[in-house]
Amino acid sequence: MSTVLDPIAQEGIHRIEWARRHMGVMEAIRAEFEKDKPFSGIKVGMALHVEAKTAALALAIQAGGAEVRLASCNPDSTDDRVAAALNLHYGLETFAKKGETTEEYYRNLNNVLDLGPDYVIDDGCDLVFLAHQDRKDALPNIKGGCEETTTGIVRLKAMSADGALTFPMMDVNDAKMKHLFDNRYGTGQSTFDGLMHATNLLIAGKNVVVAGYGWCGRGIAMRANGLGANVIVTEVDPVKAIEARLDGYQVMPMEEAVSIADFVLTATGMTKILDARQIPRLKDGAVLANAGHFDNEIWKPDLEAAATKVEPVREGVTGYTLKDGRTVYLVASGRLVNLASGQGHPVEIMDMSFAIQALSLRWLVEKGGKASVEAGVITVPDEIDERVARIKLQTLGITIDSLSAEQVSYGSEWRHGT
Repeated sequence: MSTVLDPIAQEGIHRIEWARRHMGVMEAIRAEFEKDKPFSGIKVGMALHVEAKTAALALAIQAGGAEVRLASCNPDSTDDRVAAALNLHYGLETFAKKGETTEEYYRNLNNVLDLGPDYVIDDGCDLVFLAHQDRKDALPNIKGGCEETTTGIVRLKAMSADGALTFPMMDVNDAKMKHLFDNRYGTGQSTFDGLMHATNLLIAGKNVVVAGYGWCGRGIAMRANGLGANVIVTEVDPVKAIEARLDGYQVMPMEEAVSIADFVLTATGMTKILDARQIPRLKDGAVLANAGHFDNEIWKPDLEAAATKVEPVREGVTGYTLKDGRTVYLVASGRLVNLASGQGHPVEIMDMSFAIQALSLRWLVEKGGKASVEAGVITVPDEIDERVARIKLQTLGITIDSLSAEQVSYGSEWRHGT
């Protein structure tokens, strides 16, 4: 490893080591991996947001004996300082840069598959999809993998239903220690980190429309409310709509909400949440941002078609002047705002999410991957969730109660009465 580095890589080292210092769960797992070498002789291909917390996960897997190759899962989410540090200081092959073209993005994913990975870790399913569509030469060697986010799980379940998925993929997203904290508290904080960094606008007193009331939408709505916003939720699920209303938020259709929205924040994992149907109703000065994985929730072709002028107005903010003189603003080109314009989820949140990733990968490797685990989307075992939770409590200095033998017996007995 080089000892004399350029300033960019040096700053990347500082960012990675800062993250590791605050990721007590991952550091405990890394020490375990370093001792046990559970991935000795294994090649792991990863497509994740290339930033400091991801580096901590990749380095833990590398410490476990794996040969690791990393690319970004989004063209705009790479921290170039971290990528440089991984390549030049930590000896971990990384193919990523911020602002990749579509061609560069897929070239980098192909570079990961060129490693001939035994296992993959994906975020959004692009790496797995590429292997099944254009890089079928890589499929025989891939024994299984892990998927990080809601969008990827939706795609994987569709692949599995079609009989197209050829190996098991761990559903990390739906593990309790992932979605209850990452999707809610992580997305909630990081969305406003990116939004406020890009716009420098006040949230308090504004109408903030949150599209989607899944765990990510819940987190965004909660943080908007805490910042003093008037929160409006749009939904297609009647149960979630009731939940949003009982949580204290207004609920209405998007076409109605946009006419009073100061901010529209999408977090659905679905396409065309805001398109030609709603653009004519947007108020002058409305700010649009997306916290979903892909940049298709705010439909840019319709924005461009409706505009007479499109121009950058701030770093990461594009103004669209419409035919009647109104101007609306799109943050981060509609890509996930928390990483394209911010620093991503807080370090302590990703500590839990990536601990689930690391232990799920170990579980899958120890099971032998597709040799003994059926192809499809696999639920993370409860014992992994509980182990991560208990390590996290230790890092927080928190102890909790446990059931007595009598209580355990009571809980398993159905004959007791009043």
